[in-house]
Amino acid sequence: MTVTTTAPAPRSRPPGMPASRPAVPPARLRALRHALVIARRNLVKTLRTPEQLIDVTLQPVIFLLLFVYIFGGAIGGGSQHDYLEFLLPGLLGQSVAMGSIALGQNLNADIEKGVFDRFRSLPISRSAPLVGAVLADVVRYLLLCVILVGFGYLIGFRVAAGPLSLAAALALSVAFALCFCWISVWIGMKARTSGSVQGIMFLLVLPLSFGSNTFVDVATMPGWLQAFVRVNPISHLVGAVRALMLGGPVASNLAWTAGWMAALLAVFVPLALRAYGRRT
Repeated sequence: MTVTTTAPAPRSRPPGMPASRPAVPPARLRALRHALVIARRNLVKTLRTPEQLIDVTLQPVIFLLLFVYIFGGAIGGGSQHDYLEFLLPGLLGQSVAMGSIALGQNLNADIEKGVFDRFRSLPISRSAPLVGAVLADVVRYLLLCVILVGFGYLIGFRVAAGPLSLAAALALSVAFALCFCWISVWIGMKARTSGSVQGIMFLLVLPLSFGSNTFVDVATMPGWLQAFVRVNPISHLVGAVRALMLGGPVASNLAWTAGWMAALLAVFVPLALRAYGRRT
């Protein structure tokens, strides 16, 4: 006798209910995960070529020594220590702007080598290579802050406002750097060679750095230059960092810095992504 078994009928879905699908992470979460993978790739590349860190390790220390011991006596009224207290917070703001130059150079070089052609063939977010490169630079900026402040302590600099204020000053510097570096990303996408990226960025960063309150008091400048210094984003960053480290009113400069950070992101992130789409 043959026993026939009948498979259970499939359970019917209520009308209007879609078929079940495997859970897919949200698009933004996937994009962030892809960007972190790219950031890890860039960090590995940096560790294999540590000479790329010269601009955030040796260069700020050299600037600090040159200005304190060569110009400090003249600018600081005869006291090199007083000038060190004034200079180091300003040099921190100037150095994070200078440190962003390498990002545009590296991105431009990767495009020329065909690295971004490989990225396009991968199932990753379109913006992941750029966002990942920016996230990887967090390590560079943190290294810059630690080395500059640590070396400053060795030669006599002291934070008057306490460790929490110091941490806030460093966090503000890194946050500003992550916004400012999108200018370098955009120029890296637009320039034809990595060497031209460096030249264009120096033409931008040097006037912003020296036409600010980084090295001298604004009151010693001519009136027309003071007007530029007072709207310079580097000046507002330096003023906020200096107040956090040494004490003093911080609210105005902090508000201006936050406004500049928002403006930099609103303008240069879309420009960089559009230029990246056209370049690759």
